[in-house]
Amino acid sequence: MAPKIKDGDVVATINGKWVAYLHTFMAYAAFLGALVVGLSLHYHKIVQNEFYGYPQEWFPSVSSTIGDRYPERSVFMVFIALTSGPRFGLVALWYILTRKPNSTLPKFIAGVGAFRTLTCGGWTYVTSTDDHHWHDIFMVSYLVATIPWTLGCLALTPRNPTALKYRKFFAGSFFGLLVPLTYFFIQHKVHRVAGAYTIYALFEWLVVLSDVAFDTVTVLEFSNVEIVVKDLRGISRGAGNKAVSDAVLEKQKDKEVVAVFSSAFSYAELLDAVADVYNGYVFWSMLTALGLSVWYFPLWHMGLSGHEAMVLCTVSPILLSIKSLRFIIVRNVRICHLLSLSGLLAFLVKSPENRLFCAGFGVFMGCLSWSATFFAERSQSHRLEARITAFCLGLLTSSIAKFAFRTNNPIWPVMHGPNGGWNKVGFTLAVLAMLRSTRTTASSGSDIPAPGPTKGSATLTGIGFAGLLFALHTHLSDSSTMISWVWEGYPVRGPIAVPHGAWTLIAMGFGLSIGLFAPGLARSWAFYGIGSIGAAVLTTSSHWTGYYGALAFAVYLMAVAPVIISHAARHSPAQTFGTGFGVYNVLVLAGCWPVAYAFVPGGPLLRERTDLVVLATMLCIGCGVFSVASQPPPPSAQKYKGKANPAASKQRSYYIYILLFLELLAVSIAYLRFPSYDYTPYNAEEKSITAGIWTIHFGIDNDMWSSEHRIRDLIKELEVDVIGFLESDLQRIIMGNRDFTQFLAEDLGMYVDYGPGPNKHTWGAALLSKFPIVNSTHHLLPSPQGELAPAIHATLDCYGEFIDVFVFHSGQEEDPEDRRLQSIYLANLMKETPRPAILMSYLVTKPLEGNYNTYVGEQSGMKDIDPSDWDRWCEYILFKGLKRTGYARVSRSTITDTEIQVGKFVVGKPENGNEQISEEQVAPGLRFPALFKGEGVRGHAFHVFEPRYYA
Repeated sequence: MAPKIKDGDVVATINGKWVAYLHTFMAYAAFLGALVVGLSLHYHKIVQNEFYGYPQEWFPSVSSTIGDRYPERSVFMVFIALTSGPRFGLVALWYILTRKPNSTLPKFIAGVGAFRTLTCGGWTYVTSTDDHHWHDIFMVSYLVATIPWTLGCLALTPRNPTALKYRKFFAGSFFGLLVPLTYFFIQHKVHRVAGAYTIYALFEWLVVLSDVAFDTVTVLEFSNVEIVVKDLRGISRGAGNKAVSDAVLEKQKDKEVVAVFSSAFSYAELLDAVADVYNGYVFWSMLTALGLSVWYFPLWHMGLSGHEAMVLCTVSPILLSIKSLRFIIVRNVRICHLLSLSGLLAFLVKSPENRLFCAGFGVFMGCLSWSATFFAERSQSHRLEARITAFCLGLLTSSIAKFAFRTNNPIWPVMHGPNGGWNKVGFTLAVLAMLRSTRTTASSGSDIPAPGPTKGSATLTGIGFAGLLFALHTHLSDSSTMISWVWEGYPVRGPIAVPHGAWTLIAMGFGLSIGLFAPGLARSWAFYGIGSIGAAVLTTSSHWTGYYGALAFAVYLMAVAPVIISHAARHSPAQTFGTGFGVYNVLVLAGCWPVAYAFVPGGPLLRERTDLVVLATMLCIGCGVFSVASQPPPPSAQKYKGKANPAASKQRSYYIYILLFLELLAVSIAYLRFPSYDYTPYNAEEKSITAGIWTIHFGIDNDMWSSEHRIRDLIKELEVDVIGFLESDLQRIIMGNRDFTQFLAEDLGMYVDYGPGPNKHTWGAALLSKFPIVNSTHHLLPSPQGELAPAIHATLDCYGEFIDVFVFHSGQEEDPEDRRLQSIYLANLMKETPRPAILMSYLVTKPLEGNYNTYVGEQSGMKDIDPSDWDRWCEYILFKGLKRTGYARVSRSTITDTEIQVGKFVVGKPENGNEQISEEQVAPGLRFPALFKGEGVRGHAFHVFEPRYYA
């Protein structure tokens, strides 16, 4: 019984609806008042953006209206400050109306509401002009908090159909408008479409109006509430009132969604789910690091080294075929999981060989532990579902972590403190997560079978698991991998890594939801057909068409994962998971052969046949679907004695909360990483171009550390404006599915062309430029015998003049006919362009001999940057139509096996001869940095000769 309220004189009564009305008035007055003032006083200035002004752009964005100019900025700030009072009152009243015993959801939503109010003040009073970084943090935090606030208000809406209808309308408007808003922002920022920013601005204003209107709906509930002010002698006590929505919950208590939300929210159970997902993240981190660690050795040996045998450590589940050993492992699965964490400690080992063995042992124990865990949980379907969900969300978490860290996983053994690794934090969290997650298993060591009959073939199921694991690893372990498959250069005609990598991550989450909530669909042959079509479109098409196939493929893979893994757990783990990891290794090797055919026995059989690898992958998955199809659908894990099972439903809800959080995190990362496209050359006053060429050996240095940070530092200190990278395609399992150009482009402020993608079967060529890339074309040069030779032909806008740039990697020394044909092809390509041009290349020829005379001379129209430099074999810089002012060679230190060569050119001046002059005769802006003279810095110095300058 609620305690009585002390009597007292009523001073005033206020109807609750006025809180909502006041909030709406102040909020709209802030935004619309600033808009009216801005349009009246500074119309042409606030519609101007970095590319266009009036009349192409005729309506201002919210940020340009409220953030930059007086007095509209002051109008906005005054009214938004006045909004804070009714805003906190609105949040408090909503909590009072919706709170109920044994439920923490109203408290959580009230906290979110207060947090949104504070972050609104953050991005209001810290504008992008004041501090762009913190403005973005507050803005993203506000937008992220809007998701749980909106969903929570919908879930807590009392029995009021009208209010629920309006809330759904405004919530749908808010989230629906984000799609065209994002589209037109990309049209403006990436494609620079005139007028696109105006359309974006209109959608942005509609989003603001919808956001405020959503909270205005509280008028319908607050009109039945009065705020009473009494003069009391003591302290008033209020009783927790029962929300009207309780009546709905009581009438519908058998429904699954009600079973989730009607019971008390448990932070302990949420923590269990988080620990499970983190364990999945650790496994995927170690698995994706294995190929990268192995790759270091054949890379430096230029062939098979014997260390490749470490890939076989994944077949450890075969040990589960020994019954007594299986009993011990299942009963002590916690110890096995903890032993697997040795892979996270590999970063402490300095020797590459020992670090590989440490990482391999971690993968060995990880594969064994997860296989044993799936097998042990098979007797309780809802517990097995939880483990599988955590395993799949672990992959999503790994991909998001790489999205945040620009395609490097911060806990990989190739990462450490100096290059951005979070190894110590990752290991500490992994130990805590393992201890919490592995407290119990369903079987606890006893051999309890799965409920119902077990049909289908264990071998076919294992093959299906192999195809699934390989496809997940190849295509979904990094959000940019499939984007690189469909990338064809500038102008942009398809997705780019940022922000569209978030689309891949969202597709993964959507697919997993299908697998959990519609397993019948996920296991169907019709859905398998959709997945196969998606894989085929990805393999055969480019641009948006290919990416749409990629998204369909991603949805299918994540949807079918719970179905295949749960069916595999019903059989002998040695037959399913042991066979699966074995076939997976075969597929991993097959995935290497299409590009590495020149270095492996039997390689030519799969030369340039990625399509066959994709076909084999889908056939393997088809074997799993065939086996699953013979299994009767299991009794629903959500039913208990014929009714909804609240425990199972609530358990699933925690994983869905985590999934939603991860997707919001992905969107936030995409927002924060969106490129500015506002880049400035180092010496613009001289109209100079500093161009370089560097073979970076796949971003792994001599000591097996990821080398992006060291590469960045050298390029920045050398003040390179345009650089070509060779051996740069890392989007394969053996290279970790990485893209080091993302890190360099964002940190250095440069446009980037990734070059021919992994499905083009080259070792890669990439281009980074301070100047806008107007157009780029990818070429695969004639290579009848040896490895494919990639080339990029790009046109840059350099100080208002178009300059052509070529980045080229010739074939290997063992195939002279290939190199001859390639020299002719490239010479003709360079001859055809009427514009000034620069070639940054790897030619595999001696100066003044053989193919050199095809690359340099009348056939190509190109000149050597320094014909007197006789000490070259691979790297060359050629040019035409530009004044060359300097040339230097800089030692590599331990980053790679090849030096960096750099040339300086001036735009708008005619070609010059080979007459050399002293450094003192050169303008300061055209000199190479003195930092690299003498001993240089960090092992980088001018070598062979001091920088040469030309009249």
